[in-house]
Amino acid sequence: MRTPPALRATALAATATVLLPLAACSGGDDGGTDRARPSAASTASPTATPRDLASQKLSWKRCSAPSEAQGSGTAPSPLPGGTAWECAFMDVPLDYGDPGGRTIELALVRARAKERDERIGSLVFNFGGPGASGVATLPSFGTAYDALRTRYDLVSFDPRGVGRSEGVVCSDDEALDARYQMDGTPDSPEEEKAFVEDLKSYTADCEKNSGEELPYVGTVNAARDMDLLRQVLGDDELYYFGISYGTELGGVYAHLFPRKVGRAVLDAVVDPTEDAEQSSLGQAEGFQLALDNFTSDCAERDDCRLTGSTSQEVEEWIAGLLAKLEKKPVPGLGERKLTQTQATTGIAASLYSQETWPLLEQGLDEADGGNGGLLLALADSLNGRSQDGRYDNSNAANTAINCADSAQRFDLERTKAALPAFREASPVFGDYLGWGLMSCTGWPVAGTWKTPDVSAPGAAPVLVIGNTGDPATPYAGAKAMAGELGEGVGVELTYKGEGHGAYNAGNSCVQKAVDGYLLDGKVPAAGTVCE
Repeated sequence: MRTPPALRATALAATATVLLPLAACSGGDDGGTDRARPSAASTASPTATPRDLASQKLSWKRCSAPSEAQGSGTAPSPLPGGTAWECAFMDVPLDYGDPGGRTIELALVRARAKERDERIGSLVFNFGGPGASGVATLPSFGTAYDALRTRYDLVSFDPRGVGRSEGVVCSDDEALDARYQMDGTPDSPEEEKAFVEDLKSYTADCEKNSGEELPYVGTVNAARDMDLLRQVLGDDELYYFGISYGTELGGVYAHLFPRKVGRAVLDAVVDPTEDAEQSSLGQAEGFQLALDNFTSDCAERDDCRLTGSTSQEVEEWIAGLLAKLEKKPVPGLGERKLTQTQATTGIAASLYSQETWPLLEQGLDEADGGNGGLLLALADSLNGRSQDGRYDNSNAANTAINCADSAQRFDLERTKAALPAFREASPVFGDYLGWGLMSCTGWPVAGTWKTPDVSAPGAAPVLVIGNTGDPATPYAGAKAMAGELGEGVGVELTYKGEGHGAYNAGNSCVQKAVDGYLLDGKVPAAGTVCE
C-alpha cells in the first residue's frame, strides 16, 4: 500500500524514507477482522478541533539529539549561515471524536526562513514510511531544501505513533534481531507455522505495549493533525511537501480540507486507486524494474564484480546467491548471519537510489565470498537498526499505521494463492512481498478503507511528480493520483530517472519546476517531462 523504515540519511544517499519489513506493509482479503476493535478514523468531523488547541503557543528550543525511537544519533548541526534547528511539541487530541478528552504531544522541528521580509509561511514536510521521523529526517536533508528556505520556514513532525509522538512500541531489540533472522519466505509447513507464530507474537507485543493508541494512529488523524499544525503555525493555508507515503497523507489532507490547500508538492507518489494486494504487486514489479536496470548497468561494464555478460545472466547469478543463502547463511555482523531474507532486504535497500548501486555490487560480491557484513548493514538501514543494536520505532509505527488504514486482511490460504502472481512479477522480490500481505492479519484494530479517498474539488493545484524508474512507488501512481485529485487540481510532472523520488535526484528541470511553484506560484504545464 505504501513504500516499504527509513534509509538512514547519514549512511545512505536515499531520496525519501521507506519500509520493507519482514512482513511488508499491506493487508489483503476482507476476512480475519472479527476480533478487531473499530478504527477511530471515521468517527469525527474533520473540523472537530478544540479552540484552545488551535491557539496554543509553541515553545521552540534548540533541538536535542534524536531519541532511540527516532533513530538515535547526534543533535542536528546548524545550517550554512548559522541557522539552528529548533524543536517543540504540539498538543493534539488522541481521539478527534472526543476533542475535549486526552491529548498527546507531537514532536516538531523547524528551520526559519532566510528572507523574513519575503516569507510566505511554513512548508511542512512528510518523508514517508509511514513511520519515518520527520524531526530526525528533515535536518539530515536540510541543505537539499535550502532554496525553499529563502521564503519558507522548513517544518516537519513525527506523526502520531512515530518517534517522540507517542511512538508505538512493539517488540524489544533482542526479539527484533531474532525476528529479522527468520525466514520471511516460508516454503515448508514448518516454516509457515513459524512465520504465522511470529506474526501473532509481534502483534501481541504491539497490543500489550501500545494498545490504547493503536486505534488512533491512522492517516486520517494524521491529516487532521496537519491542519491543526497549520493553524498553530499561523498559516491560512497548508504549504506542503510530501514524499512517498507523504503523498498519500497529502492526498487525504486535500480531500478533508480542500479549501485549506496552499501550494503542495507530492513526490514519489503512492497510487491511491490500488488496494493492498495491487499495491504490493506493483512494488514487486517496481523493484524488479530497478533490479533489471542495475543488472543491465553491471553487464555493460567491464569492471563489474558480478558474474554474467547480460542482464539476465547477472540476475540469475543473484538468484543463485540467494538460493545458496537460504540453505546456508554466511557470517554477517557480530553473531548475526546474512540470511536469504536479510540479503533480499539489503538488495531492496540499495535500489532506492542509483548512488547506492556500487554498494549493492560490492555487497553481493562479498556475500558470494562468504562475507555478508555489507548486505546485512544495508538491511539494517532499512529495518531501523543502529550499529549498537538498538531499533527505532519506524517498523512498529509502519505496521500500526498501515493496519489502522487498510481494512483488508489476508489469511494463509489467500496469501499462498496470491504468490504465483508475485513470483511472475519478480523472481527476486515476489515471495518476499507476497508473504508480506499477512502483516495485518490478526491486528487488534479494524482498518478504515480499501483505498483512500483523495478527491479534492476546489483545492489549489497540487504538483504530482512521478519517476519512471522508481522501485517503491511505481511511476503509474502519479497519473492515478493526479486523476483522483480531480481536474484542475492534480498537475502531473514526469521525471525520467532512477531511484525513489525526483526532487533530490539532482535534476535541475525537476528542481526548477518545484521551486518555481512553491516560491513563486508558477504552476508547471500539465504533462511536463524532465530528463
